[in-house]
Amino acid sequence: MDKNTITAFVLIALLLIGFSYFSRPNAEQIAAMQHYNDSIAAVYQQEEATREKLTAALANEKPQGSSDSTALFFAASTGTEQIVTLGNSVLELKLTTLGGRPSSVILKDYNDQQGNPLELFNQQETGFNFNFYNRQGIFGTENYYFEIVDPTPTSVTLRLVADSASHIDFHYALQPESYLVDFTIRATGMADKLLANTRHVEIEWSQQARQQEKGFTYENRLSKLYYKNAGNSTDNLSEGKAEEKSLAQDLDWIGFKNQFFSSVFIADQDFRKATVTSLPQQRESGYIKFYAAEMNTFFDPTGEQATSMHFYFGPNHYKTLKSFDKGKARADRWELDNLIYLGWPGVRWINKIITINVFDWLSSWGLHMGLVLLILTILVKIAVFPTTWKTYMSSARMRVLKPQIDEINQKYPKQEDAMKKQQEVMGLYSQYGVSPMGGCLPMLLQFPILMALFMFVPSAIELRQQSFLWADDLSTYDAFITFPFHIPFLGSHLSLFCVLMTVTNILNTRYTMAQQDNGAQPQMAAMKWMMYFMPVMFLFILNEFPSGLNYYYFISTLISVITMIVLRKTTDEHKLLADMEARRAARPQKKKSGFAARLEAMQKEQERLMEERNKQQGKK
Repeated sequence: MDKNTITAFVLIALLLIGFSYFSRPNAEQIAAMQHYNDSIAAVYQQEEATREKLTAALANEKPQGSSDSTALFFAASTGTEQIVTLGNSVLELKLTTLGGRPSSVILKDYNDQQGNPLELFNQQETGFNFNFYNRQGIFGTENYYFEIVDPTPTSVTLRLVADSASHIDFHYALQPESYLVDFTIRATGMADKLLANTRHVEIEWSQQARQQEKGFTYENRLSKLYYKNAGNSTDNLSEGKAEEKSLAQDLDWIGFKNQFFSSVFIADQDFRKATVTSLPQQRESGYIKFYAAEMNTFFDPTGEQATSMHFYFGPNHYKTLKSFDKGKARADRWELDNLIYLGWPGVRWINKIITINVFDWLSSWGLHMGLVLLILTILVKIAVFPTTWKTYMSSARMRVLKPQIDEINQKYPKQEDAMKKQQEVMGLYSQYGVSPMGGCLPMLLQFPILMALFMFVPSAIELRQQSFLWADDLSTYDAFITFPFHIPFLGSHLSLFCVLMTVTNILNTRYTMAQQDNGAQPQMAAMKWMMYFMPVMFLFILNEFPSGLNYYYFISTLISVITMIVLRKTTDEHKLLADMEARRAARPQKKKSGFAARLEAMQKEQERLMEERNKQQGKK
């Protein structure tokens, strides 16, 4: 690597430091978040008080203030709550007759941190309310009792009854071996009871997203509220701060996402006028985010057409999410796979086309996930080896010219001669056909491939709760040492894989600095300490990252160190210099490169300005 490459790495490091520093909430943001939490609590208290008043009012035949509105479903205002359980091979969905809504979801193929079947949420952690319009105003479904109609193990209709001929049906149906739940709303005999010209239903949906993983920091980072603009791209709210956004564009779906699991509400007739809210929760609260969404969607009061929607309650597994778009036209695709962050656009395509398929292929062998990551890392290193070789040879060619560079340094010891010295160095490189930038392009070409795996590993649900060596879960940090106190920027533990990664990075820095030491830039000595400081900085940045990610980074860097040692041992520098001398003798005199020509022009201009300045001083 040359000066420009090192500068690039330093800038990347500074960007990482800046991002980590400036993304931390300040005192004002913390106060605002606390105020928001207090507001949410006040809203909950107010809703509970309103619910108690409504229950008392509904005990009378004609409730005060809104008698006609509540009397429409007066018979449904009292009752006994019942729980209906639907299930298939992967999903257990519980529905409550109070509000006719989902009250609990259990994913049968996954466990929580205590080893129990994983529950996404319970009745106290989620809210669903559907607001319909009649002549007297709005009535919500959350306080009414639905009747159970036509139950089967995988489907049920929950019916909100107005009278013997009028009702609203909520129909839930599980698909076989799928995390998808079909949900439809249809009115019967309600044409004269609901406003015929109001052809929409308002929906209020909220969820306290549980902390499902051991690592709060990283799960919080990958937990976001997502939404897909109708027929367009997917977007999300901030993961690090409280945010509320009113969306003018129609939406295909809204998703409440954790690191590895999501609850997604999908509307076949689109959601409109949506307002979405995401509120980060405090560490040790047991929750990652509070999510909320208010929107409306199509509803036919006459009952001629049903409102068609779907829920996805399941894992953030790329091919599972991608399967819902199979056979669909481009405009009709849900693109739920965008819930999984796989890196920037170019890196994401590498992961979608190559990394995921190779990972699944290796996993199909029945290998342990630690071995799968090892083999995958080796394959990546083999794939980028041609660019690694070109980068190494570019540095080696400059290194064998070190004796001649040292002579130039001795020729121009003064600082004011730096331009002349640089010009002669560039001229020397030009004579031997060496480009100082020759190692940068190959490194840039391999960077997206290396970053693809770096982005893929934290999102791979296959690594969840998979142990390897001392790490009990490759999807979260390995707490090799736990501290009884919190260390700023580091946390309350020390990850051994992160320590190993740091050590190998220091070794890699040592060999890299030795490789690019060609004597041309003695002023770079002051920057070398910065190159050694970067791995130590990564210890603080990556200590709370998944152990699988640090394991990959450790193996990848270790292979780089071994590769560098082997290449250095097998390179005959005397032979390399002889070959360069032979090519130099055989090469016809070439015109100076653009950079060398510009450097020479700058030198001449500098000399001209100095002569003019000396003449003016002599006249004075």
